[in-house]
Amino acid sequence: MDNSRDLSLDGITADVKAQYEDIVRRSRAEAQAWHESKFEELRVTAGRNADSLRETKNKIAELTRIVQRLNGEVRSAKDQRCKLEAVMADAEQRGKTAVKDAKHKLSELETALQQTKADLAQQLHKYQELMNVKVALDIEIVTYKKLLEGEESRLCAEGGFADNIPVCHSQGSLTYGPEPGLA
Repeated sequence: MDNSRDLSLDGITADVKAQYEDIVRRSRAEAQAWHESKFEELRVTAGRNADSLRETKNKIAELTRIVQRLNGEVRSAKDQRCKLEAVMADAEQRGKTAVKDAKHKLSELETALQQTKADLAQQLHKYQELMNVKVALDIEIVTYKKLLEGEESRLCAEGGFADNIPVCHSQGSLTYGPEPGLA
């Protein structure tokens, strides 16, 4: 019996060994299959992540170009703003200068106008004085004319003038001089 037990123990050991080897083979196959499926999953995920990474890099590159373009536009806008501010400051200064010059010119013109008004008033006063003198002289001339005509009438009535002072009538005025035809 001892022999049969040995056989049976060897057979049991061989059976158990075969079962363990089968379990190991199946476990290896399962592990290999699981490993391959996980590897494939990771490869697909890595591919998706690589695509996503590539898209993200492309987006980053595009956004970088947009940022650079916008930075250039901002710099250009700032430069243009500075230039426009300088132009505005210059225009404002020229405007202030023009207003100042215009006010000065207006002041000069107002002063000249006041002086001209004063000169005109003075000239009108002188003109009025001269007109008064002229009227007085006209009155005096008329008075002398009447006196001369009255004297002429009196002399004619008395018999004449002195021999060397002839009196000639010439359109309402008397002319003294040699008689026509005696010269």
